[in-house]
Amino acid sequence: MTQVAVSASHGQRGGAHPGRVGNILFGGSAWIFAILVLVLLAGVTVSLVIAAAPAFREFGFSFIWTEAWNPVKDRFGALPTLYGTVITGFIAMIIGVPVSLGIAIFLTELCPNYLKRPISTAVELLAAVPSIIYGMWGLFVLAPLMQKYIEPAIIGTLGNIPLVGVFFQGPPYGIGLFTAGIILSAMVLPYMVSIMRDVFETVPPQFRESAYGLGATTWEVVRSVVLPYSRVGVIGAFMLALGRALGETMAVTFVVGNSYHISTSLLAPGSTIASSLANEFAEADGLQLSSLMALGFLLFVLTFSVIGIARLMLMRLQKRYG
Repeated sequence: MTQVAVSASHGQRGGAHPGRVGNILFGGSAWIFAILVLVLLAGVTVSLVIAAAPAFREFGFSFIWTEAWNPVKDRFGALPTLYGTVITGFIAMIIGVPVSLGIAIFLTELCPNYLKRPISTAVELLAAVPSIIYGMWGLFVLAPLMQKYIEPAIIGTLGNIPLVGVFFQGPPYGIGLFTAGIILSAMVLPYMVSIMRDVFETVPPQFRESAYGLGATTWEVVRSVVLPYSRVGVIGAFMLALGRALGETMAVTFVVGNSYHISTSLLAPGSTIASSLANEFAEADGLQLSSLMALGFLLFVLTFSVIGIARLMLMRLQKRYG
């Protein structure tokens, strides 16, 4: 036994332990992959800045708040597309957040066991539907319904309310910012539901049982136990969905109307940065191409800002509640 121990000790001194070599390789690979992400991010940023430089040199920062978009006269501005991007994303979140929150709460708190798997699978399948399919459905199914039934009802009710009515006036086109927002809400819904469902399921069952044991109702358990415990994950789900909505291309292109004009009415046609890139990039050159790249850079900054704000909010929440 003593001889075997001496031999093993001599073998460890004579060469590196296999576990140490594997640990070094694993750590080095992880560092390389992490740095690769930063390199790719820097490469995308530099490429966009270089390609957008001619447009910013020509128009300056006024490019951001200029409404004109005229390829014939080489006059370009980002304001209509920025406005459309923000408005459609806002509409998508206004509609999608309460619906997704309700579905996630139903799946984790109220749904019978025999229905959980079918409903969860159906929600996840929505995420697998290609965006162009959403766009075609919106153009051929949703837009006619909006034009014939929904928008006239909105114009006749909300359109007559003081102050609020200005956002719901005008002819019922069927396509426009509001329709695009509805399509986006359907597209981001499965992402929010899946994340929130998983977050709600991380709540320790002892917390729920203690609340029910004290006589709390289901709503009181959700409000006082589930949501406070998972608030960080819920806000993260909302922000990730908003970032997804801001960059959506094909579905929005079908139904937004592609009009470079800012209207106070949400029912009017508009345009987004992503839809503008999809419509014009293939045939653009010169200053128009550079302006489109400038739009891409602004979309990159906007999305990055949303994610950055989300991270700051999550850090503050974690610091406040521990």
